Amino acid sequence: MVRISIVIPARNEAGNIPSLIDGIEGACAGGPEHEIIVVDDGSTDGMDAIVRQRMATMPHLRLIRHDRSGGQSAAVHSGVMAARGEIVCTLDGDGQNPPEELPRLYAPLMAAGAERIGLVAGQRVGRRDTLSKRLASRFANALRSRLLKDGTRDTGCGLKAFRREAFLALPYFDHMHRYLPALFARDGWEIAHVDVSHRPRGAGRSNYSNLQRGLVGAVDLLGVMWLLRRRKRARPAETGTGQE
Repeated sequence: MVRISIVIPARNEAGNIPSLIDGIEGACAGGPEHEIIVVDDGSTDGMDAIVRQRMATMPHLRLIRHDRSGGQSAAVHSGVMAARGEIVCTLDGDGQNPPEELPRLYAPLMAAGAERIGLVAGQRVGRRDTLSKRLASRFANALRSRLLKDGTRDTGCGLKAFRREAFLALPYFDHMHRYLPALFARDGWEIAHVDVSHRPRGAGRSNYSNLQRGLVGAVDLLGVMWLLRRRKRARPAETGTGQE
């Protein structure tokens, strides 16, 4: 039975996806039974053909395709919906998230007494990005943390592990992947954090610019603040009839 589903949202990452799949296989060897789900978010570089070729010899490798690009959150959501495991791990398709970190992410969710942990969030150390990207991320993370009080230093890290059913109970919106700690906490889950390493991009280029992230982030932040203020506060508890 599959216990861990590893979801890779990717668009035009034909140059990175083979080594990423190989890295996941090596990192998860000997661990709980797993599956790998590549979500092709409307690629035009033939990435889907590469994944299908690998599927011929890897029965636990799966491919989900979007007919057009819907963005990273849409790709993650499609992958989680298709997942068979109770625990889902995510990492970016550009190869910058080392797959060797995956066992450190799902382990806390499988530990005894960890039933209240809903999300394990990776936090990058030693980021291998351009200076402008690091500065923009630092500003966005500081603003988000101050306003949402989510206790997370780096929500933009693609390395995360969470309980599938808890994720699917969250309100869906584009770019929600950047607010998962706040959203999980909103539903009463505990959040764990793991410092993870980071790599330079292996091939290709980023699908998003700092300006694009900043413009949509400002609107999304206001929306998440609205969601947090209007969360359900009552907790239901079923009671007996009083009859023996």
